[in-house]
Amino acid sequence: MSAAATAVPAADRVLHVLAALARQGRAMAVGELMAQTGLARSTLYRQLARLRQWGFVLEHGGLYAPGPMSLQLAAGFDLASHLMQAARPLMQELAAQSQESVGLLVAVNGHAVCLDMVESSHSLRCSFDRGRSVPLRAGASALCLLAHLPAAQREALLNEQDIDSAARAALDQRLEAIAKAGCAVSEGEVDAGVWGCSVPLFSAPRRMAGVITLMAPTSRARGHEDALIRKTAVAAARIAQSLGRP
Repeated sequence: MSAAATAVPAADRVLHVLAALARQGRAMAVGELMAQTGLARSTLYRQLARLRQWGFVLEHGGLYAPGPMSLQLAAGFDLASHLMQAARPLMQELAAQSQESVGLLVAVNGHAVCLDMVESSHSLRCSFDRGRSVPLRAGASALCLLAHLPAAQREALLNEQDIDSAARAALDQRLEAIAKAGCAVSEGEVDAGVWGCSVPLFSAPRRMAGVITLMAPTSRARGHEDALIRKTAVAAARIAQSLGRP
């Protein structure tokens, strides 16, 4: 068992496995799950057996995927999420105004997770599937979330990243600039040819609920960046009002 796996409390290992499956968004073989979780094969099989028993995991042909209970959780989340209910109509409005895709993302366990997406009507469009996650390392959404996390949480995540002191100093400087500007902009950092701007959503002073991100092909965004950023910022402010923050 790896050092990373031993750092996970025994009672949390079953959740560690379920989170790994959820992040990938596809069926996975045991070998892949071992690499993702750092768990020994015997330990992993025990956790998978518990998850299968409760309906959180399905197995077919040696591949494991989220099961029907996971779908019930997702349906319940959709019904109960105040953030999604507040954001959805304004995301639709922003997508219609900008003719580009708009996503709602939150920070979970060091990852930016997409809760909702309104896609552009263009045949050439940028998208980020619901449930997909990326590490909080690069891209407008990830950096905006990272910049607005509580300082102790942000430092802990940054300390886990394997980067040299010069790169860390540059990243710290960029995050400080994002926090001051109130938005993050990136181009081609996660997916080539994609431009994005991300603005935080505050449900209370200094309490970030998530971020709203507008994403567009770089070729279509070029020359219109400032207007797209302004539209996204206005939508974010209106969502914050819906969440109860004046």
